[in-house]
Amino acid sequence: MAQEEKYNVIIIGGGVTGTALLYVLSRYTNISRIAIFEKYNEAAMVNSHYDNNSQTLHFGDIETNYTLEKAKRVKEAADILVRYLKSYAPNAFTKGSKMVLAIGKKETRELEKRYEEFHTLFPKLKKIERDQISKLEPNVVKGRDYRENLLALVTEDGYAVNYKALSESFIRESRVTDKEIDIFFGTEVKEIKRKNEIYAVNTSKSSFSADVVAVMAGPHSLIFAHSLGYGKHFGILPVAGSFYCADNLLNGKVYTMQIKKLPFAAIHGDPDVNNRAETRFGPTAKVLPLFERHNYRTIADFIKTSIWNLSGVFSLIKIIADPTLFRYVFKNLAYDIPIIGKRFFLRSVRKIVPMAKYSSLHYGKGIGGIRPQIVNTKTMKLEMGEAEIVGDKILFNITPSPGASVSLKNAEQDALKIINFLGDLFSFDQQKWCLDTGSTMLECRE
Repeated sequence: MAQEEKYNVIIIGGGVTGTALLYVLSRYTNISRIAIFEKYNEAAMVNSHYDNNSQTLHFGDIETNYTLEKAKRVKEAADILVRYLKSYAPNAFTKGSKMVLAIGKKETRELEKRYEEFHTLFPKLKKIERDQISKLEPNVVKGRDYRENLLALVTEDGYAVNYKALSESFIRESRVTDKEIDIFFGTEVKEIKRKNEIYAVNTSKSSFSADVVAVMAGPHSLIFAHSLGYGKHFGILPVAGSFYCADNLLNGKVYTMQIKKLPFAAIHGDPDVNNRAETRFGPTAKVLPLFERHNYRTIADFIKTSIWNLSGVFSLIKIIADPTLFRYVFKNLAYDIPIIGKRFFLRSVRKIVPMAKYSSLHYGKGIGGIRPQIVNTKTMKLEMGEAEIVGDKILFNITPSPGASVSLKNAEQDALKIINFLGDLFSFDQQKWCLDTGSTMLECRE
């Protein structure tokens, strides 16, 4: 291949975010030359891998940390992904029930109030009590004190998604076009440099150039942003999630009520997308100095971020000093202590399955990823939700949860930014997008 091969757009990162953007650019724009670079030999080998996330397609119906407004946005975006899955990737998901479980008077009051607020947006959401919970999830009620208040919101739209298979589908479908699409697996991007009006992208194999670059590499995106002078006031707090597994304890997804003020998911139980006879409980949450779980070479990448300057350290101290977060972090550290850690975690599991036994749980070795939480060293706070930095003809997407669930909608928004970067000769086919996705969002109603 010729040196400095030129593309309209280069995408860095072959997870669900990067491959979704590849798909949208190839199908809904007139951009003719696109390349995607992935350092591993396959797509979606980091946080989009089925072992490294909760496999949930989030709608906002049972996620009790979502406001109504956020749930509305997430639902509209998730509906787009459902339509894609059913049309192009039917083997990438399974479907069953999912519920959020409230225990005790305080939680049941909160869930009653939430149902009244949310059931119009989610008409399939049903409020059920002990007897109906028992029929749907016998192990949730079996052995529980009959005097304990129980309430659940349940829906049949419990999608479990293999996001690795979805990413592979995005690549496959992007190639069913007349565009020139180049996929570079096993190719690590070493450096991005601005040269006049274009970007030089130096990789482990060769050098390339592009008019626009989209960096979709999780927490590594921030390293590239810093190297080009963007997002210097942001740092990464890498939160590692682990899971414990047991045989066949739940029929569908069972979530617990979210702890207020925390950006991390509450403990839940889910049948594994690849083996519904195995139930996974988690995630735990602990801070690790890694950008990729189990990849200790990424310690150096973590050190490169701005979290270790003076304002970053003060920000961390302020964040962790919050009593709610401090107790949560301390408790989760105990879960990984050999032998006794499982006993500590069993208490959380028994909130969902009261009769769960110590002997039935085993630590999910190699299961769990890194959720990069953005630390804003100016405000000294965690930035909640998806994170993106927009530069001059370049995007940096860091995308913690629910990034995978809204990946196609995010890709549409990023595609529009890229079209704006490229200028008047390029366009996005909004009519085709609206027709294909069935989107009910504003741009499709006008």
